[in-house]
Amino acid sequence: MEITASLVKELRERTAAGMMECKKALQEANGDIELAIDNMRKSGAVKAAKKAGRIAAEGVVVGRVGAGEAVLVEINCETDFVAKDASFVAFANAVADVALSSKVTDVAALGEVKLASGESVEMTRANLVAKIGENMTVRRLTRLAGANLATYSHGGRIGVAVALQGGDEELAKQVAMHIAAAKPLVVNPEQMPAADVAKEREIATAQAAESGKPANIVEKMVEGRVNKFLSENSLVGQAFVMDPNTTVGNLLKGKGATATGFFRWEVGEGIEKAEDNFAAEVEAMKAAAIGTKA
Repeated sequence: MEITASLVKELRERTAAGMMECKKALQEANGDIELAIDNMRKSGAVKAAKKAGRIAAEGVVVGRVGAGEAVLVEINCETDFVAKDASFVAFANAVADVALSSKVTDVAALGEVKLASGESVEMTRANLVAKIGENMTVRRLTRLAGANLATYSHGGRIGVAVALQGGDEELAKQVAMHIAAAKPLVVNPEQMPAADVAKEREIATAQAAESGKPANIVEKMVEGRVNKFLSENSLVGQAFVMDPNTTVGNLLKGKGATATGFFRWEVGEGIEKAEDNFAAEVEAMKAAAIGTKA
């Protein structure tokens, strides 16, 4: 039986599952929508879809290196407790493995890649949601090419991938650890976005103007503060965390190496988390109780 777009749409509306998941279920059920729903319920896909709207801002960032490339993937869940669950951690590691080997470049394509179990990343995710009872997402994936690569994970919550030209594996690992701790924004000062530099210059100008000093001195103060901002936020200008007496740039130069790129991710960054205000809830309950008595 032909699996039409309208049939897929109907199944999506009834289950809240993804389009590809619905299409696959209909194909396996030969177009029988009721059978497809039953099969999806058995596999946990419907249960997973119902949890999809819940905020998942915990989880892990996992990195892998191989064949001239490094990858980072972020896998999210709802609670820190589940982020430490053995099944969740195993899933995250398996996803990182296939992200590296499959050469895919986006999360949508990664979802269709088969794991060692024979099931796709997306199907495995849905089944794990049904098993554990929390929403989970494969949030992002990035690739970094280079001659000398390293990844570093700090407690699973911070993940770094860095590429060097020259140097060795140990140097790359040390630079990755530095990036995790020092949070540089760019490799070199000249790579800083113009908007960020302009904003910093505006703030520095306002601060310097309050000093009451002559215009030529104010100008030097502004330039000094902007240069300090660029130095503190570019990888090569930062003091090396393992030896603050030297900069990362000088460290690399001494080893005959240059940094060509990096990524630094933190779990959940950019996700708006719901804040529970317990005190406010208690006060609201008190007010409701008083109103009831009155």
